[in-house]
Amino acid sequence: MATAVNSFAIAGIDGYRVEAETVTMYGHPSITIVGLGDTAIKESRQRLEAAINYAGYEFPKMKIAINLAPGDIKKSGSHFDLSMAVGLLVETSQLTVDGETLASYGFIGELSFNALLRPCGGVLSMVIAAREAGIKKLIIPADNIKEASLVQGIEVFGFNDLKSIANYLEGKENYVAPAVETGSPSIGWNKALDFLDVQGQDALIQHIVVAAAGGHNILMSGSPGCGKSMIAKRMDTILPDMTEEEALEVTKIFSVAGLLRYRDQLITQRPFRAPHHNASMNSLVGGGNPAVPGEISLAHNGVLFLDEIAEFNKKSLNALRQPMEDKIVTISRVKSIVTFHCNFMLVAAMNPCPCGYYGQDRCKCSDYEVLKYRQKISGPILDRIDLQKYVPPVNYLKLVPQSKGKSSAELREKVQFARKIQQNRFADIPAVNCNAQMTEALVKNFCQLDEAGNRLLQLAYDRYRYSARTFHKFLKLARTFADLDGSAKIRKQDVSGALLARDLDKEQSRLLVVRG
Repeated sequence: MATAVNSFAIAGIDGYRVEAETVTMYGHPSITIVGLGDTAIKESRQRLEAAINYAGYEFPKMKIAINLAPGDIKKSGSHFDLSMAVGLLVETSQLTVDGETLASYGFIGELSFNALLRPCGGVLSMVIAAREAGIKKLIIPADNIKEASLVQGIEVFGFNDLKSIANYLEGKENYVAPAVETGSPSIGWNKALDFLDVQGQDALIQHIVVAAAGGHNILMSGSPGCGKSMIAKRMDTILPDMTEEEALEVTKIFSVAGLLRYRDQLITQRPFRAPHHNASMNSLVGGGNPAVPGEISLAHNGVLFLDEIAEFNKKSLNALRQPMEDKIVTISRVKSIVTFHCNFMLVAAMNPCPCGYYGQDRCKCSDYEVLKYRQKISGPILDRIDLQKYVPPVNYLKLVPQSKGKSSAELREKVQFARKIQQNRFADIPAVNCNAQMTEALVKNFCQLDEAGNRLLQLAYDRYRYSARTFHKFLKLARTFADLDGSAKIRKQDVSGALLARDLDKEQSRLLVVRG
């Protein structure tokens, strides 16, 4: 009868249970690993033999077959080493553990040639999967113990080598928790950056606060040096604190991607990702084999900053259309489909024309050239951006040292105030934490307009012929304007503020193109 040992694998950002079934047979000495494993799993044969011999056990001179069940799902990673080693030792009676005890444990870890356990990525997701599968105890590398301990309801044991695990399972040694250094304390934001440094853009900062308070996408268009990038890089300093659920989602994604900086704590700072404009489509939305999260998933519950958005590949930008709307991205392969969360806030910056100085005397671009440049960003992408603001050049007199704006701490208080209102409003609604995440049904429930506001929206529609999506975005924006003032109702001034957030629509309506 084959020996079955519990282990776990990753599909997207979620874990699932895998049984490592081991059987030995008489025949030519060999080891075969089946179950659609990748190269790292195939190479486990050498690590297993070296680790078992180094730990003082005998690697069997028999025909060995190991099956990672279910066998119809592709698996990747070197963390199956430990489960296969334990199964082989139990199968050859070198490790005495009864079946009931073995079934209550799960095993995760990569083995070195010296029988040491190396840390693995994605442990947080696998621990959650173990708890959901009813596994009571989990044995993992000591370096992953802090990360795994973030999950409640399951016993986690961290070890440094294979021999210690074998002695513990046989009752020869008591478990001693490993001494693991605690990671550096998490900070709320980068304190070297502060909105206090931004001068002469008070009107724009008001809309930045609105975007942060409601989680709205924003595009800033302006000449070089007017402060677009400077403002965007300070965006995370005013974002509200993440809820525990949001922090766990972000930590899982970074753990799967192998980017978890400190393994002993949840990520509490909202992510800020700023890929370069030469980034490929796969690096933005995710991909590869096996599929890994892209920049939009790494920005989940945080900010995705696309500087010089018009310079990005048009195909890559259009690939963001569905994720921006659905807040998830599904990556399909021939034999696998994985889904990553990507509920990000898009902050983009661009020049208004090819030379960058549209509206100034030095600009010589024709209306045709301006429109052609702006069409690098497709209409559907622009339609998904709630705020589109023109950033004017800063007056020299407003750059004097005595001139000071509001600090990030002051702006963050306003954002926290509005976000608290939204969290209370959506307390009983799953996966909705801010106004930008409202569905059409929620918009109807929470964004009722008075007669004056309706008339104002009707006038705007008659002039610019907005889409239904844009109409709903106006209502979400108006709801955020009202929340910032603590108003339970959406007033006419809130609707007016939302309509004034679409500068590009007004600009482009004035451009004249002569067709031949």
